[in-house]
Amino acid sequence: MRIATWNVNSIRSRIDRVEAWLARTDVDVLLVQETKAKDEQFPYDRLRALGYEVAHHGTNQWNGVAIASRVGLADVQVGFEGDPGWGDPLVAEARAIGATCNGIRLWSVYVPNGRALDDPHMVYKLGWLTRLREQATGWAADGTPVALCGDWNIAPQDDDVWSMEYYLDKSHVSPGERAAFNAFLEAGFVDVVRPHTPGPGVYTYWDYQRLAFPKRRGMRIDFVLGSPSFAARVAGAAIDREERKGSGASDHAPVVVELED
Repeated sequence: MRIATWNVNSIRSRIDRVEAWLARTDVDVLLVQETKAKDEQFPYDRLRALGYEVAHHGTNQWNGVAIASRVGLADVQVGFEGDPGWGDPLVAEARAIGATCNGIRLWSVYVPNGRALDDPHMVYKLGWLTRLREQATGWAADGTPVALCGDWNIAPQDDDVWSMEYYLDKSHVSPGERAAFNAFLEAGFVDVVRPHTPGPGVYTYWDYQRLAFPKRRGMRIDFVLGSPSFAARVAGAAIDREERKGSGASDHAPVVVELED
């Protein structure tokens, strides 16, 4: 079973590339972030034509998360308890959606950016992560394979950015953000991709500006954090850096995990 997570930075702008990538990679479940689409704007038919069931959560031209699965899509949950606007999808930002696919509970998560260390949005980011961790710990408590997949907007290790000097006093690498990420690991979740893609110099995101991609000035901010029972089934993982190349590419690369049956 092949699972992938990908911040596509606008599904409507990238649907051609998404279709081609799915056909090329034979992925069973794709977890998508930053769709930048309302539910009624999402290109369901394009993915259904490839054999995928689709669940999407989007309320405006920002954020947006989705799951596309060809191995079942059950018990879809939009958001999580404690998420701002829980129970009112018109209020909540579209940042989390979960579903059970072939017996595995998968979540597509798009962690708030934080913007700057002194920005109110950073408080929102850290609170959002705390509430997600509290909920996720409960989801995995009974041994169910669970994975939190997506754009975490955190580079938890110094090797995860091209220059710590450049990011000094910026978001994504601050002690508070890293502590929030590490709290998931302390709760028992495992970064299942890193052992198969060791750094330094291994990234998942490159800014569109200042020739960041050809200069290899990237960040590693897209992760799959799995519960122990999920991690035990991981046979391999990869970051598809090639998909970042060429015209019309997202600024993020897909991250793929291979599971044993």
